[in-house]
Amino acid sequence: MQPVFDLSSVHRFKHAGAIDADGHVLEPGDLWDTYIEARYRDRALRIKRDSDGLEYLEVGGQPSKMTRNGYPATLGRMGQKELDAFKPHPDKTYAANMPFGACDADQRLQLLQAENLDKAILYPTLGILWEAELDDAELSQAYCRAYNRWIADFCRPSKGRLVPIAHLSLGDPQAAAAELERAVKDGCRGAFVVPFTWTRKAHGDPVHDPVYAKAVELDVPIAIHPSFEPFRLRGQRFEDQHRMSLLASVSAGNGVREAFTTFLQFATFDRFPTLKLIILESGAGWIGYWLDRLDGVVTSTYIGGRAPLKHKPSEYFRRQVWISADPDEHTIPALLDLYGADRFFWASDYPHPDHTGDYLLELEHMVDAMPAGARPRILGDNARAAFGI
Repeated sequence: MQPVFDLSSVHRFKHAGAIDADGHVLEPGDLWDTYIEARYRDRALRIKRDSDGLEYLEVGGQPSKMTRNGYPATLGRMGQKELDAFKPHPDKTYAANMPFGACDADQRLQLLQAENLDKAILYPTLGILWEAELDDAELSQAYCRAYNRWIADFCRPSKGRLVPIAHLSLGDPQAAAAELERAVKDGCRGAFVVPFTWTRKAHGDPVHDPVYAKAVELDVPIAIHPSFEPFRLRGQRFEDQHRMSLLASVSAGNGVREAFTTFLQFATFDRFPTLKLIILESGAGWIGYWLDRLDGVVTSTYIGGRAPLKHKPSEYFRRQVWISADPDEHTIPALLDLYGADRFFWASDYPHPDHTGDYLLELEHMVDAMPAGARPRILGDNARAAFGI
């Protein structure tokens, strides 16, 4: 039994109307068993126990190779710094370590009320782990459909305060476009993709145009969200690089940054001038250098001529892209003068342990450094515009 949570201990945010643009749920361990079509159920994503009693993930009918046994219990430990909390033990289970509101919609609404937040836009937890280990395009589509059905059901009773975002897999663009349409009709307000593709086709490549055409037709955004990535796609510059925790913490968003850049390389925004693209959980401070570099290359070097763009990269960003900032970033106020206050919003990553648990206090410090007129946009209005909520 989980301890009773004291809502009076929650910090109440001092500004009204704020939206958490990237919160997470901890999906029920039996979600895929329950929601996946019967013909795929034998290969559903599951949490199982090994001979020592430790929980582990099973993906596509096989034990996960990318997560250690005991790992599921650590997925909701935001704010915990003690290493002992992350040591595997049979008594430490995924279900027993779900923080308040992570897997219960009524609790999540109570948490929003206590925090003085208007809405939370929700993404998965287990759902950003499995795709790195599943190269079966058909089964990947089934995994996505199962999650999307569940998250729509989870959010539906909240009357718009919990906002579901669908998961799409780009291994089959036509199927992904069809699932986007189905999921939006079911209540999802957009979709996300992970930063890699098993086909090795870049995100901006025209092979994915069916997804972007459907997003434009439905007037919903496509987000790029970090995920586990196949070992062969991750950095291998140094020996045991995957064990270098500080390096991993700042490089985790590299895949998202590269995926975003391919929309410029392949002139995707020229083909779809009303496509809405969202960059998530990769920080936002880097975007200033990134766009400066891209603008310089495109306008002043022969290299830029290889990307047949009608405008400078920064102009597409100002027109069609939004980016989420971590509440503890200090460079965001300076970026508003360069790229406008309309392109940024904040996100908590609740309840994942790789982000600060004091996100509302940090967010207050961030927005206090901004012009008063920019604050409502950063806190909620930009998310409303991007997601159409």
